[in-house]
Amino acid sequence: MTPTESVAEFAARAREWLAGNMPRIDPECPPPAPRDDERSWLRARELQKRLYEGGFAGICFPREYGGLGLDYEYQKAFDAETIDYEMPLILNTPTFTICCATLLDTGSEDQKKQHIAAALRGDEVLVQLLSEPSGGSDLAGVLTRAERRGDRWVLNGAKTWSTSAFAADYGLCLARTNWDVPKHEGLTMFLVPIAHPGITLRRITMLSGSTEFCEEFLDGVDVGDDAVVGEVDNGWAVASRQLYHERRAVGQGSEFASGAGHEGGHTTPIDYADLAEKTGQADNERVRELAGRVLVHRAVAEQLIDHVYRNVRDGVLPPEAGTLIRLFHSETVTLEMDTALAIAGAAGVVGQIGEGLEAGLRYLSRQNVAIGGGTTEMARNVIGERVLGFPREYAADRGVPFKQVRHGRRSDRP
Repeated sequence: MTPTESVAEFAARAREWLAGNMPRIDPECPPPAPRDDERSWLRARELQKRLYEGGFAGICFPREYGGLGLDYEYQKAFDAETIDYEMPLILNTPTFTICCATLLDTGSEDQKKQHIAAALRGDEVLVQLLSEPSGGSDLAGVLTRAERRGDRWVLNGAKTWSTSAFAADYGLCLARTNWDVPKHEGLTMFLVPIAHPGITLRRITMLSGSTEFCEEFLDGVDVGDDAVVGEVDNGWAVASRQLYHERRAVGQGSEFASGAGHEGGHTTPIDYADLAEKTGQADNERVRELAGRVLVHRAVAEQLIDHVYRNVRDGVLPPEAGTLIRLFHSETVTLEMDTALAIAGAAGVVGQIGEGLEAGLRYLSRQNVAIGGGTTEMARNVIGERVLGFPREYAADRGVPFKQVRHGRRSDRP
């Protein structure tokens, strides 16, 4: 692009390029792209390579790391043009919106130039290795350890609920490097290769049958100093930034996401007018009121995303304000699913596909939005304590060396 290209000119150029280079789809019935199928990831990498070669990858990432260095308005204009085209949407989260965004804020120059650029080219997929089997929602309580041996770091432990790790090349892995200080102070973030022989990866089968999530067992995973993201024993600063990006991504408010539409159509917004028509309630005033309430929430969510993004960028709000987006998104999606099932009624349970059953199927997974990116309860705590300045909740392990904190089995301690 030229340095003086306007948003409108950029959109026009993108429109022409998309028409000649990306597969056209029916946005009402996009091609399936299940996240637990390796073919989906191979296809996404192929499409990402096309975007990169065409000069439309990483619109908001800096030019020195393979992006275009443009404002969010350019990304939104590009997204609007992509609605009729197949896009590598599954690469957005966690690769671009969380992992690459975190590296951009906290990584070394070499890490940014190597991994952000590789992801934008479609050569790498990055994931998060954060949660642990015994950790629950206490991310800072990780037991995976990293020990210094000569000029290497050796990691041992276990991670779980890692989104799409089976398809990834690298993972941002939080490990404990100092047991003699309080839990938040002795952590370090590492960028580890998923294909390392010391990592055993297993798929987790969900109730729905999906195997998107994985668990990993780290046994003698050795990496060099170049794998450390940020500073040794200051990994919580990196993790905090990672959580900031995760909550914005979950809330659909990241400038690093690329492309409009929904992965395989499984999250396409509910068309309430169509649902009311199919269930014979098009003239029902109460149904219209229920649908109207949801549509107002959608509109407010869009405005909130823009408001929080700008105010965090300009320093008016702290980065933790990104949690506002995640919390409101959770409430909006929950309201959408509840409303759809209320309108569908019995058709949402025993109906046919296309006649209301989708509302019931979606309802089965409604709780996901209250857990992803940290639970809704944790989101409220973050907003209260770090945005509004309320007193922090009592924590028995605050200020206590982590080796003195009771956790798991005795053998978990150094």
